[in-house]
Amino acid sequence: MAHASATPLAREGYGRRPVVIAHRGASAYAPENTLAAVDAAAFMGFDWVENDVQRTKDGVLVVIHDDSLARTTDAEQRFPERSPWKVGDFTAAEIATLDAGSWFGEEWTGQRVPTLTQYLDRVEYNGQKLLLEIKKPELYPGIEHDALRVLGEEGWLDRGHVRHRLVVQSFGVDTVRAVHRARPDVVTGFLGKPPVSELPAYAEFTDQINPSHTSLTADYVAAVHRLKGPHHKPLRVSTWTVNDAEGAVRVRDFGVDGVITNKPDVVRDAIEGR
Repeated sequence: MAHASATPLAREGYGRRPVVIAHRGASAYAPENTLAAVDAAAFMGFDWVENDVQRTKDGVLVVIHDDSLARTTDAEQRFPERSPWKVGDFTAAEIATLDAGSWFGEEWTGQRVPTLTQYLDRVEYNGQKLLLEIKKPELYPGIEHDALRVLGEEGWLDRGHVRHRLVVQSFGVDTVRAVHRARPDVVTGFLGKPPVSELPAYAEFTDQINPSHTSLTADYVAAVHRLKGPHHKPLRVSTWTVNDAEGAVRVRDFGVDGVITNKPDVVRDAIEGR
């Protein structure tokens, strides 16, 4: 898959086009966070996919963005008495029965909410790379260690994956710090835009600062790049969620290292000047 770099996001060199990362898979073209979205990204030629991880009532990690099942599954219809359909209130077996595709389009009926294990297997099968977001950690105490355990069980914490194919990110400062403390070799990212004055403190435990594209400036990107992270490499910036050509060119010219997008083909064509 020729469109993604062979080196990890946290170690990209300057002067290169940013890596394009398929947000929740190629989620403009297939239901988000499903195996179909992973496959769509692979079919389009994109190595890097981003996903969201939460925990079921019985402790299984599943790939879904919202902490409620209502928007992207038929949980409301299947279990009308269980409002507000929180992920953490359902077992993995119950979630496995839900339709996670028909909300996006009839042709996607029958897509499921994958477990993290299933998702990792598909990413591995496709030869892809993963930007894994630990979602809503305040709802799931200890989820950082659960994620690392599953990654380890699936072979994603060996040298090759850690150096070239995996980044773990979160909006939770304590979560990113916990991942770094438990596995200092894993590349980490903080989702947000800390003040420039606080960046040195973040550089002690994270390799990336990943803000919303609407909050980004060239000066901020430059301030991030001036610092070195825990792996003694310059901090990197992957920005989200850019879905149009104008926005893609804008953040490319700011010097970002990665662009997270629902429309990876649109962003790729824009930053490559097609």
